[in-house]
Amino acid sequence: MQRVLVIEDDDRIAKLVVRALRSDGYAVERAATGNDGLSAALAGDFDLVMLDLMLPGMPGTRVLDRLIASRPEQRILVLSAVPEIGSRVAVLEAGAADFLGKPFAIAELVARVHARLRVPAPGAGERWLRVGPVALDLRIRRAEVNGLQVRLSFREFLLLQHLMRRAPAACTRPELLTDVWDLSFDPGSNVVDVYVRRLRAKLDRPDRIETVRNVGYQFILD
Repeated sequence: MQRVLVIEDDDRIAKLVVRALRSDGYAVERAATGNDGLSAALAGDFDLVMLDLMLPGMPGTRVLDRLIASRPEQRILVLSAVPEIGSRVAVLEAGAADFLGKPFAIAELVARVHARLRVPAPGAGERWLRVGPVALDLRIRRAEVNGLQVRLSFREFLLLQHLMRRAPAACTRPELLTDVWDLSFDPGSNVVDVYVRRLRAKLDRPDRIETVRNVGYQFILD
């Protein structure tokens, strides 16, 4: 049974979300403050953390930053009543797996939870994706570079996986925004470039991911 932590101070919303997820088969816990939510997330082993941004005690943005710093692989779905695209982009750049604005339809929320927790069951020959010195364990989302484990956030893993699967072809920014960030529009930020820089710092050499002028990025095989 997959475990979800809901960090939400609004009792009405929290009860609605918890009830919907439990009826869908998830084990759900709830925290009502930023401090309690961060403590619960760090003490437990949750498949997904659902995080409101406006929380008493500690703002959700700080919870997000501290949780990602401690557990970069943690999948976090951010909830927010702030409608600006800039806020959405900011939490995605900070490491959140998804963003859902308030008010939301409970059916959409459950669908997004399904999408974030949907891990394909790889066959015996499909567990590892290997390209050059980089290997990705698709079952537990772990990366190795020259045999050494490298910690990647959820989004970094998805981006690297996409680039490796498409190698040696170049990937466009619109393609990456759609397939890695689930964005059907250009948010007007450099979110793709930010994550590419992060990956370059973690791979065996910075030019492992090469910039293709006027196109996007390419994973280099040699």
